[in-house]
Amino acid sequence: MSIQHHPDEQAFTAGSASEPAELAYSLPAPGVIDFTHTFVPEEARGQGQADELARAGLAYARQQHLKVRTSCEFMQAFVQRHQQEYQDILA
Repeated sequence: MSIQHHPDEQAFTAGSASEPAELAYSLPAPGVIDFTHTFVPEEARGQGQADELARAGLAYARQQHLKVRTSCEFMQAFVQRHQQEYQDILA
C-alpha cells in the first residue's frame, strides 16, 4: 500500500486517488503533533488502511522527534494496542 504525506495539508493518504483514506494531523505546539482524524472510505474498510496510516504517521513523528497527541479516537485506540512500541513518543 502506497502512503503519501502531504505536509501542506497536514495529512497522510492511502488508496484511491478519487477517495483516499486519510490521517489528518495538526501541529499545535513546537515539537508536538496531534493526530486529529482518521477516515477510510466505506468500501475500503477492513483492509488495514487505517492501521498503515497510523504506522506511517507515528513513524514520521518519531523521525521528526515530535511528541504525539491523539485527539482521534482511532489513533488513541491504536496507540493503546501498541503501547510498548510507541510509549516513548507520546506527549
